[in-house]
Amino acid sequence: MSNQLKIKISIANRVYPLTINPSQEEGLRKAAKRIEAMIGQFEQSYSVRDKQDVLAMCALQFAAQVEQKTIDKEYVNEEVQEKLEALNELLHNHI
Repeated sequence: MSNQLKIKISIANRVYPLTINPSQEEGLRKAAKRIEAMIGQFEQSYSVRDKQDVLAMCALQFAAQVEQKTIDKEYVNEEVQEKLEALNELLHNHI
């Protein structure tokens, strides 16, 4: 546990102390910046006064992105599988 790093991340005007692996620092800091930027966009686009509402909207946005990537990946995997099977059939028919 001696190789752990203690950092502070600020999100929505609150500071969160974290103990992390050094390899996680860059990703966490980038994620915090993205959240802050998204908070700014939501606050500018909508008249939201409650930070909890803005954070819920951010969470929904990020979760939707993750789910969409999963759906897209499944579609691509199915498409690749179909093409590989077709190619395999062509090779078997040619041999």
